[in-house]
Amino acid sequence: MIIVTGAAGFIGSCLIQKLNELKFRYIIAVDDFSNADKNRNLEGKSIMERVDRKDLFSWLEKNNREVEFLFHIGARTDTTEFDTKIFDELNLDYSKKVWNACVAYQIPLVYASSAATYGLGELGYDDNESVIPSLKPLNPYGDSKNDFDIWALQQEKKPFFFAGLKFFNVYGPNEYHKGRMASVIWHAYHQIQANGALKLFKSHRDDFKDGEQMRDFIYVKDLIDVCIFLMEHRKNSGIYNLGTGKARSFNDLGKATFAALGLESNIHYIDTPADIRDKYQYFTEANMAKLRAIGFTKEFTSLEEGVKDYVQNYLAKQLYY
Repeated sequence: MIIVTGAAGFIGSCLIQKLNELKFRYIIAVDDFSNADKNRNLEGKSIMERVDRKDLFSWLEKNNREVEFLFHIGARTDTTEFDTKIFDELNLDYSKKVWNACVAYQIPLVYASSAATYGLGELGYDDNESVIPSLKPLNPYGDSKNDFDIWALQQEKKPFFFAGLKFFNVYGPNEYHKGRMASVIWHAYHQIQANGALKLFKSHRDDFKDGEQMRDFIYVKDLIDVCIFLMEHRKNSGIYNLGTGKARSFNDLGKATFAALGLESNIHYIDTPADIRDKYQYFTEANMAKLRAIGFTKEFTSLEEGVKDYVQNYLAKQLYY
């Protein structure tokens, strides 16, 4: 059995699809299954059992001997939420319980951290674990992810294998339910379909032109490949970046979306909202040397190819992965 938390979500459901393609059928899907829109991500997938997230630990008491691996992908990911109690409960305390269960039952663990831990990037984007306690995230979501990374590294008792993955800007199928928190590609596609144009944020810094703010955009299928690699690898525990290692501009993203639709680019620029302007990241880029050093050799999908696959094979057809 393989447990996936956040199973009905964007990344969790894509992971289950890939596991199914690799002939893994005994999947234990853990989530809050009260969101009908989100549950569509699981339609057609081979799942052995659905377990409400509140019941995971009592379920593990009875079934832990059958569990081969645990992917802890579930989290509250809303960067605009400022109620720290929500993040303490769902991201920090719940993750500690998952960790302790994996220690007690000797279950290898991959869990989702986030590039939001890097804040404005004052200390760079290297997944050097000695720097993690000094990072300054910009919001409670980033704080919760960094606080758990710090806690995990402090533990004397660890799962026999664990990997925390700092996801950078992930995009791809199965994010229909995310609304405002969906990827920029999802929003770009719907803007272009509605208006024939795309609005991007202006730059409010002299060293960046409008739309030339840069992010490390990673296609969800590539992210899943890394998760599968680590499940099979099971050594070199630690915290790893998970981006492509190559920052691309929002203008590049916009052009790729228009190209995928067979349209000429039509990009306009609007002011970055005042409430996020001072916390807006102008550049993120994952240093991927650490993951490469333990043997992950597969090339990452280019932004153009990833956007083309996502737009033409999923968004345009309203299909799920």
